[in-house]
Amino acid sequence: MPQRTPTEPDARRRIPRTDTLLAAPEFVAAAEQSGADAVKAAIQRAQSAARAGRIAPEAVAAAALADLSDRHGRPTSLRRVVNATGVVLHTNLGRATLSPGAREAMTLAGGYCDVEFDLADGRRARRGRGTLDALAERLPEGTGTLVVNNGAAALALVAATLAVAAGRPEIVVSRGELVEIGDGFRIPELLESVGARLVEVGTTNRTHLRDYDAGIGPATGFVLKVHPSNFRVSGFTSSVPIAALAPLCRERDLPLVSDIGSGLLTPDPLLPHEPDATTTLTDGAAIVTASCDKLLGGPQGGLVVGEPATVERVRRHPLARAMRVDKTTLAALEASLRSPTPTHQALHADADTLRERAERLAAAVGSDPACVGLTVEVVRSDGAVGGGCAPEVPLPGWAVRVPQRLAEPLRTGRDTAVDGELPSVVGRLDDGALLLDVRCVTDSEIPLVARALAAACREQS
Repeated sequence: MPQRTPTEPDARRRIPRTDTLLAAPEFVAAAEQSGADAVKAAIQRAQSAARAGRIAPEAVAAAALADLSDRHGRPTSLRRVVNATGVVLHTNLGRATLSPGAREAMTLAGGYCDVEFDLADGRRARRGRGTLDALAERLPEGTGTLVVNNGAAALALVAATLAVAAGRPEIVVSRGELVEIGDGFRIPELLESVGARLVEVGTTNRTHLRDYDAGIGPATGFVLKVHPSNFRVSGFTSSVPIAALAPLCRERDLPLVSDIGSGLLTPDPLLPHEPDATTTLTDGAAIVTASCDKLLGGPQGGLVVGEPATVERVRRHPLARAMRVDKTTLAALEASLRSPTPTHQALHADADTLRERAERLAAAVGSDPACVGLTVEVVRSDGAVGGGCAPEVPLPGWAVRVPQRLAEPLRTGRDTAVDGELPSVVGRLDDGALLLDVRCVTDSEIPLVARALAAACREQS
């Protein structure tokens, strides 16, 4: 059994007491910022480290303060990431990045604001009216609008209102459109969770108008079209477009609901197979549901747009309150609707601009002494839309190719006296190398990525 050294008991007695440290001015100030419980816990962790011999007793106070700074010095545990994957709507990185205007709007809305108050007459007002008006301006005249907390909520709320609450719980849908969305969630399970029953018509690859006609019965609440945005079935296929299905629904006095998924509001020539809300409504859909944080380029949210009276029915359902968005989301969405978004700019970035950006990054890396001998190449790179949108559409662009061994240190980032705090840089592994695709890397981020590469090189030298 190991013997204690004669000095060990004395060293432990030099560990400062908890109450002594709590009374020190620096810890009193820390408690005002982080709370007394957090400060006490940091002190106790430092004392335990001293008792275990990992730090000197005299270092307990400094270690506790450093611990507090690391845990509570940031407003959030989230880390900033430079998206060098080439995937514009990267779900794991938060999908659409917000515009400067949207970020400013969220900061404004973070305090007291007139989200549900009329400053002119001092009475309660329609919640998020500016956002709803901005949305209506981007859609056909007379379109009703509602915003909920995500795209899945929008569809579930419509099902709860137009099918279950109406006493006609059946929803007619093509078998080829029973898709699985992110993280294992499936459209059928989502709809069934609110009490709806699905009537599947057609086959996986072919569904005809007569199949919908045969599937409609006295318990049908509505007919549903779901855009299978994250996959395509090719070959011997057939589906019924909205314009062909709408007359049947009008004849049967049934709403036609279309879940377009991505939130594209008007046609985009870059994405010819991606449905948009304006065309879908014009072709005869009564209700369109979609996400806000995909091609719309806004914060996470869900849209319910269409016939005003039908949208109002959805808004009045009790579940709508549970799915309501907060004031910061409303503010960010309004700003995103009223100005160009980073999503749109990244999708439509000019190839020459992307090449020049990649060349600037490569030159900055090559001129840093820490990167001497590093193989750096500017290469062509096909990006992707991401977010389950337009999987068949490549986005030709440019990237900087560096050794794969740099992927981990770039991803984890470093906080050093030389570089200061560096963001995480996430690229794409390709054929034994790391590609830093610049499609979503802003001009202001180029120097940061270059510094991060230099830090990674120093770490591995």
